[in-house]
This record gives sequence, C-alpha cells and structure tokens, in this order.
Amino acid sequence: MLGIAKQRVASAGIGASSLGRILIHHARSITSRNYSSPVKEITVRDALNSALFEEMAADPKVFLMGEEVGEYQGAYKISKGLLEKFGPERVIDTPITEAGFAGMGVGAAYYGLKPVIEFMTFNFSMQAIDHIINSAAKSNYMSAGQISVPMVFRGPNGAAAGVGAQHSQCYAAWFGSCPGLKVLSPYSSEDARGLLKAAIRDPDPVVFLENELLYGESFPISEEALDSSFVLPIGKAKIEREGRDVTITAFSRMVGFALEAAKILEKEGISAEVINLRSIRPLDRKTINASVRKTNRLVTLEEGFPQHGVGAEICASVVEESFQYLDAPVERIAGADVPMPYAANLERLAVPQIEDIVRAAKRACYRSSSAKIAATA
Repeated sequence: MLGIAKQRVASAGIGASSLGRILIHHARSITSRNYSSPVKEITVRDALNSALFEEMAADPKVFLMGEEVGEYQGAYKISKGLLEKFGPERVIDTPITEAGFAGMGVGAAYYGLKPVIEFMTFNFSMQAIDHIINSAAKSNYMSAGQISVPMVFRGPNGAAAGVGAQHSQCYAAWFGSCPGLKVLSPYSSEDARGLLKAAIRDPDPVVFLENELLYGESFPISEEALDSSFVLPIGKAKIEREGRDVTITAFSRMVGFALEAAKILEKEGISAEVINLRSIRPLDRKTINASVRKTNRLVTLEEGFPQHGVGAEICASVVEESFQYLDAPVERIAGADVPMPYAANLERLAVPQIEDIVRAAKRACYRSSSAKIAATA
C-alpha cells in the first residue's frame, strides 16, 4: 500500500487542460440525457457515481477501494465506469476482508491520500470497527492535530428488503456517538452529490450512510447541483417542507415517508414541517430547535433501534433547549426493538410505516381519541 501511496502522491501533477476535458465530457454525459419533463432528474445511484467521478478527476489523491468496486463496477453499480476511466491503481478490488482494506485505507490517509472505502453493507463495517474508531476517528485528537485522516467510509445502511438481520441494521446512532467522526446520511440525489463531494474534501474521517432502496429512485435536481463545484455544508439540515403544527425529523429513506405522511396530515388540517437531517454528526440542533419553537410539537423518525437512537438524542436536545415551547409530549418513531425479521410480513412490522407517522403526529396534535382522553384525564 505504501507503494501505491507514493504513486498517488507523485501523480498529483495532472494537467489542468486534461482535467478540464474530463470534467466537460462527464458534465455533457449527464446533461445530455432525455428527461420526460422540463425538470432534470437523476437517480441517487447516478448522483453518487458522478460525485465520485468528479472528485477523482479533480484530485488524483482520491481513490476507491472495496469489494467488487472495479471489474464488477460495484455491487450496486455506484462505481460503474470508474475502473475504465481511472485504472486499477485508483479503483482497487479487494478480497472479502473489511478489516484489511479499511486498515489499508487508514494508512493511506495517514500518508496524505484520500481513500473512499466502500462496504457492501454497513453491517460488514463491524469487521473493521477497530480501524474506523480507534485508528481513523481518534488519531487527529491523539496526535494533537498532527495527523489528519481525510477518508470516507461509504455504502448502504439500514434495511433493504428480505435480506435478514445481518444485512439490515441502521448504524447511524453507533457512529453518531463517536467523537472524531462526521456522519452523513443523504436522502435525495442532491443530497447524495453534494454531501459525498463535501465528505471527500473534508480533512476528517466521514461515515457516509446510503440506502440500498434509494439507489434507483429519481429526484429533481437543479443545474447548480450538477455543477462540479457544488457541495453541501456538513452539519446543516434541510427543511424539506414547511409547516406550523408539528415538526417531523427524519433522515435517509424515512424522509420520503415523512413527506408522504405530511400530505395525508394536510388533508386532515394538520400542517407538518419535515426536516431532512442530512447530517447525524454534527447534528443541526439549531434548525431542529427553531422548528420546534415554531410548531410546539416534535415527532422523530428513524429506522434504527429506539434505545439510544438518533431520535433519543434529538429529544434530549429539544428538552434541554426548548422544553418550555412544547405543547405536547415528544413522539418517537423507530424500528422495532428486535433484530430484523426475514419474513416479509414481519419485516414490515419492524420498520416504521407512513401510517405510524400519521398516528404519532395526530397524537402530538391531540387529534386522536386516545390523545384526547389522555389530555383530559
């Protein structure tokens, strides 16, 4: 790996004219697609792929490493075409040994490179947890700032469909609890592009939690977001929908569920504000608390386990900073407190559904019969 590191550093003198031609060609390949409406749309998969391409083209220190990222073009085709464009020294296929290639990535980051480590699922990142936490997350602090670890750990996180307990856990709360890491979780194509580019450019290790079921989803995207210079700020949430009656916080796939629930609630006279967290660590407490101070109610939503979850941290923040603004108890919606079942009917019961969000928001607004009884008891 040291030999590869030396080659990467030595190749840093890529010509500006060559880089310009690469970026122009890739931009044309994106914008030349035919869309069925005036609004441009791309899939989350293409957004991630284009972000990787642009960052690798712009900075020869960036390289991708993981299982099947090269010849097979990625288990989920996120790295499609990258091996052909950048070669096997920058798109590196590895054996099935997360501890091995994650550790090699940390070593490369120590030498000034910018590795992007792909896990086929974040459940398998547990094989590499020592390198992620003890080597990547803590080195800058333990070296008094002398060692920077600019790297990204990325891949699908949380439940997919019918893949069982060992492929379905959400690790947002796990990694979000560790100082030294930044933890991002995109929802839309704009999130995926802007946050991944920001993560690759960041001087600290970033855990980038994607969702397998979102890869094929298409989202509208602006011309600005398609520009190669586009990045989103780390640590800043996005208000996806403004409202006045109840705040709903969510991240990743659950943002879409929250937006669908908000449409249903609107028909019943409840105006829900939906916050797309985008960043788990750092958490945008300012935006969350400002919203709660406006709506006076809070519903947190996540796929992960309820105990010690992201929602629990959000609730603590609101109670500490905005308790006097709350007009109803906080509602927490999370996955069931069990390993993910394999059977489809049980799997659905273990993952939050749109109707769960609607019921919780109505309880917070005292619009359900049980909430009314509780309020008058």
